[in-house]
Amino acid sequence: MVTNAATLGRSGVHDFLIIRASALVLAAYAIFLLVYLFSNPGLTYQDWSELYSGVGMKVFTIISLFGLLAHAWIGLWQVLTDYVKCARLRMFLQFVLNIAALSYFVTGLVVLWGV
Repeated sequence: MVTNAATLGRSGVHDFLIIRASALVLAAYAIFLLVYLFSNPGLTYQDWSELYSGVGMKVFTIISLFGLLAHAWIGLWQVLTDYVKCARLRMFLQFVLNIAALSYFVTGLVVLWGV
């Protein structure tokens, strides 16, 4: 079996499972937010602040942020591996895009715990 340090899983099967699990978490988070939006018309800042001040919502959001990071990391690796044949350009793009995804994750954590 060939392993690759650029992937999150140990093999293609692990990457496949991580992608699917993260997609389920992100779908659950999106559905929850849509239901919350439609069941609470006329939301105010106070309502959003109360929603995100609970520990349960913070944990759910952190798990969703981590799922987004994992999904992006593996997805970007797969797309760049398929379509960018120049190894140096691919490594540069992976580096830049993964730094961006990681910075979004860290920014999300800082904003979330600031509520």
